[in-house]
Amino acid sequence: MTSSQENNTNETITVQTAPTATSSGIQLDGRIKLGILGTAVAALAVGMFVVFFFWHHWIATFGMKSWSSHAGATPIECMIKDTNSDGYVSCSAMLQGEVVPLECGASIFNIGCRVNYGSAAAPPVRPLPNGGRS
Repeated sequence: MTSSQENNTNETITVQTAPTATSSGIQLDGRIKLGILGTAVAALAVGMFVVFFFWHHWIATFGMKSWSSHAGATPIECMIKDTNSDGYVSCSAMLQGEVVPLECGASIFNIGCRVNYGSAAAPPVRPLPNGGRS
């Protein structure tokens, strides 16, 4: 062997390969897909929370507006939640210049309102003749 051939055999040739677009693109696509999926799951969770939290309020408000239109009253507002777990949400309406406290159903199966006479002024009653004595 000649000396030039010996030098050539000892040399190592290093080949650098450029990173391909597909290998980094797959990682980037995977991250984007995971980001989109995570955002969709978070949006769904927030949406479900909002619906469950405000469901009683929406149903009671619908009932209050229905009651007000039948009674000729002006609806005011309903509380957000059923605070005492009796199935009714406290609402208010204005009828002939008086605020009427209402309890409106918080279930889709119980839409409507009832007047809460416990906190409202008692309706006027005719006096009985002779004080109710015979």
